Amino acid sequence: MTIEPRDDADVPRFLSELGIPGLADIHVHFLPERMLAKVWDYFDQAAAGYGRAWPITYRFDTPTRLRIARELGLARIPALTYPHKPGMAAWLNDWNAEFAASAPDILHCATLYPEPGVDEYVARAIGSGARLFKVHIQVGAFSPADPLLDPAWEALAAARLPVVIHAGSAPRPGRHTGPEAVARVLADHPELRLVIAHMGMPEYHAFADLAEQYPGVHLDTTMFNTGFTNATTPFDAAYRARLPGLRERIVLGSDFPNIPYPYSHQLQALCRLGSADEGFGDDWLRAVLWDNGARLMGIDGT
Repeated sequence: MTIEPRDDADVPRFLSELGIPGLADIHVHFLPERMLAKVWDYFDQAAAGYGRAWPITYRFDTPTRLRIARELGLARIPALTYPHKPGMAAWLNDWNAEFAASAPDILHCATLYPEPGVDEYVARAIGSGARLFKVHIQVGAFSPADPLLDPAWEALAAARLPVVIHAGSAPRPGRHTGPEAVARVLADHPELRLVIAHMGMPEYHAFADLAEQYPGVHLDTTMFNTGFTNATTPFDAAYRARLPGLRERIVLGSDFPNIPYPYSHQLQALCRLGSADEGFGDDWLRAVLWDNGARLMGIDGT
């Protein structure tokens, strides 16, 4: 089994020995500067909100963060954005389109919110080339099963575009978090390509059930098995035993740059899940770190 990266500088060596051309990280955030400052201020108050500090490891300007992402080996750089109230999604989508046009390796992303006109601006984003959508149920405080979203889900299913959806109840539950509403959406739109952020923590098993039931459902690894997460949101041995069988449905996610540890620790956490004899090993890592994300994001024509 390939030796895990020692640190960020060692990630290129790790990828080369693993035999993959880069990282297909589906969960990366770039935001308008004013919005990003508010997000970082929120994390600065984490000790009060979450009961422990959440230092931002990559608190740099946009050019520096882009350089770091490229040096780490991200083949495409998503810019996931998400609204917390009506009237935000359309202008965030306009910003996403401009940001994606600034460099060829930035993935054109978009978002949505349950509001009148969501069908129109989602169709416009799809038509302008968006390849990845983001939805944050906790921050947006809405149900993914809101009827206003039905036309948008239908359009996204038809376009076969992945949607990263934070619906799990960690780090703090919301009125609409959890697997129940997501299950209702999938029952109505079974062809949706939903990527469950953070492996659905803490409802690990319930979201894994959906990944096994629906062919388009994937789980992203954001913060999974890291020391930071396991301290408050651990998983059990039965869940770990399910992961080799979900190899084609698990995709790399990181939450870069808003993570309280080096990026390489996410890769270490995945390497430490188990041995090749247990169904993990290099083939599992290649699928999770590259193949699945490349397929979903359309990297290199996959």
